[in-house]
Amino acid sequence: MVLEIVQYGDPALRKVGKKVSAITTEIKKLVDAMLDAMHAANGVGLAAQQVGQALQLAVIEIPAEIERPSKMWIDSKEVDLQAYMPLILINPEVVLTKKKDSDSEGCLSFPGLSVEINRAYRVSVTTTNLQGERWSFDAAGLLGRAVQHEVDHLNGVLFIDRLNKKDRELLKEELEEMRAKS
Repeated sequence: MVLEIVQYGDPALRKVGKKVSAITTEIKKLVDAMLDAMHAANGVGLAAQQVGQALQLAVIEIPAEIERPSKMWIDSKEVDLQAYMPLILINPEVVLTKKKDSDSEGCLSFPGLSVEINRAYRVSVTTTNLQGERWSFDAAGLLGRAVQHEVDHLNGVLFIDRLNKKDRELLKEELEEMRAKS
């Protein structure tokens, strides 16, 4: 199954995902196809909405050689991030810290667009894995940012929604052109 990543303007990006009720063969195939699509597009995360599926499902893979640091903790102990890649988020629940961090962010549904987005510095996540087990972790750095970005997608929220009014106005024309192409 070859998946196409939908672009800004596609209504699928604004849909709130339904909970995944069971880890079926179809869900596992969708996860594999999403990982393939994400890798082909050189991304670090992809939500089901970005491939036209309104589900609470996202994939993330932070490459070991990436220059933007990431940290991951399980039971308050820092762990080797690469041991958990790719990360599959099914029905994730997140708690954000109050401390904020601003960094550059892009999105596979907005080719070529990169903007400064203010997000929580650290996030606590409880999710289900492909074996159907609930588990929890904390994340910061690029991983924390990617989790927040993908969970936003699962709730029909786009990263441009996080822009301040001034920055959004500056991008208005470019966004209108992107939407017209979809």
